[in-house]
Amino acid sequence: MTELRKRGGGEPASAEKEADGEERLALGLGLAGEPDGEAEGDSKADTPEAPPSVDNTPQCLSKALEGLSSRWRNWWIRGILSLTMICLFFLIIYLGPIMLIIGVMVVQIKCFQEIITIGYRVYHSYELPWFRTLSWFFLICANYFFYGETVADYFGVLVQKEEPLQFLVRYHRFISFTLYLTGFCMFVLSLVKKHYRLQFYMFAWTHVTLLIVVTQSHLVIQNLFEGMIWFIVPISIVICNDITAYLFGFFFGRTPLIKLSPKKTWEGFIGGFVSTVIFGFILAYPLAHYQYFVCPVEYDSETNRFAVACQPSELFLLHEYRPPKLLQQFLRQETVTLFPFQIHSVALSTFASLIGPFGGFFASGFKRAFKIKDFADTIPGHGGIMDRFDCQYLMATFVHVYIASFIRGPNPSKVLQQLLLLQPEQQRSIFNLLRSHLREKGMLPPTGSQAQ
Repeated sequence: MTELRKRGGGEPASAEKEADGEERLALGLGLAGEPDGEAEGDSKADTPEAPPSVDNTPQCLSKALEGLSSRWRNWWIRGILSLTMICLFFLIIYLGPIMLIIGVMVVQIKCFQEIITIGYRVYHSYELPWFRTLSWFFLICANYFFYGETVADYFGVLVQKEEPLQFLVRYHRFISFTLYLTGFCMFVLSLVKKHYRLQFYMFAWTHVTLLIVVTQSHLVIQNLFEGMIWFIVPISIVICNDITAYLFGFFFGRTPLIKLSPKKTWEGFIGGFVSTVIFGFILAYPLAHYQYFVCPVEYDSETNRFAVACQPSELFLLHEYRPPKLLQQFLRQETVTLFPFQIHSVALSTFASLIGPFGGFFASGFKRAFKIKDFADTIPGHGGIMDRFDCQYLMATFVHVYIASFIRGPNPSKVLQQLLLLQPEQQRSIFNLLRSHLREKGMLPPTGSQAQ
């Protein structure tokens, strides 16, 4: 800076101050002044610390467990709250698809709020203008886009009846893009000297959060429309893996698994894997018996409600299989009767047990980077909502890809909804082509002229 002052004595002092401000910001974030190869992710100067989480355990529960050691006290708190959340999950399933969709949206908003709040608390001293307002605006834009796509895909009959909905669906993507451009322009106008770099960090923070939370929440809802079993089984097996891995690690854990999560052990990881595969295989059997769980969720325009009645696909009909000889000797029978979905449940359980935990490890690395124990203190003994759904989002993406790759075929109801959106002349043309095609296949009787 001395050389700059010597060379350009007439240079405005504001440029020097801005450069100094950027230097201090870079030093505060651990991005400047580090030799190559010596950056420490957990160094004290790496990033400002977020405020510590608060213990909000109910007083009645704290008094009942005050005589126990902290290890066993935490075990009981986690156990009681886990059972409570599982009961709540069953209640929402009983209330039907619409409540499940609302529940997913509530969880999504809370997870977004927890991650954005971490960014705001860590960098609160810089008082960035419009950061939280723009973050929530972009959340609204993303949800408008994804839920609008869902309405267009699954509610075509309803859209056909309502004139305002036809307009919104027809220009949905243009409206979504216009909303996003509005937020983009607001961000550019909010840029302030000395904080440019940090403001772009926060802009990227918001978009990555939207990618992690909103996009994958949309995939959860897409899985639900394929049939509630594709929603219930993946979520249940992740919950099972979380619980059984914790129990095996708590009672038998001796060997550390990964440095990011010092409490995770190989014993818990392996015990959780075996337990989850068995649980997923067993859970799939009773669920596959009921149309309520296996039928795609569709909107019934006559009753104005969701319908889950259908003729079950081959996936949910019992088949006989001949297992390997070693397994035949163990079972003492040559064939076994299973639902094909049970075999798919083993694949889902394997992913949930072996790859799913990496969603938790990713979250652990994120929390270590900002020196926080949990995303929030919403659930005593568990942390925030995001602490409980870090693996669920990764699982939702896998299930969506799995269905698209190995399960989903042409959907007649979707094709019909698309046809209903066409002009009458287009519908008549498609009808004539389809009729000719079916006659060529011999599935319709020929016309009088063709018969002669």
